[in-house]
Amino acid sequence: MDITTFGGPVPQLGIGVVAPFDFALDRELWRWTPEEISLHLTRTPYVPVEVSVDMARLISEHETLHNAVMALDAVRPASYAYACTSGSFVGGTAHERAMCVSMSGAGGGAPSVTTSGALLEALGELGARRVSVITPYTASLTDSLADFLGEADVDVVGRQYMGLTGEIWKVGYRNVVELARSADLTHADCLFISCTNLSTYDVIPQLEAELRIPVISANQVTMWSALRHAGASAAGDYQSLIDPAARAALSPYLGRGIAPPPPAAAAAVVREAADWEQIAAPESTAATPPDEPIADLDLG
Repeated sequence: MDITTFGGPVPQLGIGVVAPFDFALDRELWRWTPEEISLHLTRTPYVPVEVSVDMARLISEHETLHNAVMALDAVRPASYAYACTSGSFVGGTAHERAMCVSMSGAGGGAPSVTTSGALLEALGELGARRVSVITPYTASLTDSLADFLGEADVDVVGRQYMGLTGEIWKVGYRNVVELARSADLTHADCLFISCTNLSTYDVIPQLEAELRIPVISANQVTMWSALRHAGASAAGDYQSLIDPAARAALSPYLGRGIAPPPPAAAAAVVREAADWEQIAAPESTAATPPDEPIADLDLG
């Protein structure tokens, strides 16, 4: 049989992904990626800092992003994604917008997204203005996420965190599910699982079926947005952000309150400075210090 009869490999559309140096979940990103898409990944330079606000700032500097995108530009991706939640929310919405501009400039004008900008796009897609968040971070980094969302006119109505400062990729599905079950969803339109170094693909359908609310995660929204900006669609059965049937199945349980219009994508809208009320973090107890894990984690 003459193999040339088949005409060669299927044409591929590329997505350029810039990830933090400690990102360990490349395979998870591919699970949202359809066959005709190739992912081209690079990492930011190593910095000897634990997962914290300081680390988030260091891995999101414009020069770092510019150099990373330049390294990917040779393969001409259709879009670029900065796959890090904390690195894209730590400087607020203005910094997130500037990151996208810097990446697009280095990438020949190709559309660029960040995880936090993709989060705002996803909330707009779902019509969600009240969100409960769960994170593997410390209290201070979780508060920074709430600040970012508040600046984008999204109310954080609940938050839970694990208090981890490293090796987040080792957290098991059981711990993610337990943390999600502990989230306050009373007034939430959506549950967001933060951090691209946290595995979530398989837990999203389970949590949506159990909690009766849209559940979105950092890696999911990153790939959904990057693919959409490249003119493609993410794969993800039984996930309400991606699967219309899954979203329709949740519709009887939505509308927990009268919500204002959905937020616009931060990367596409230049907002005027506005006063907003910072949402206070839950009171800590003696058994749960502010920057300590709330539960024993299976990191093995």
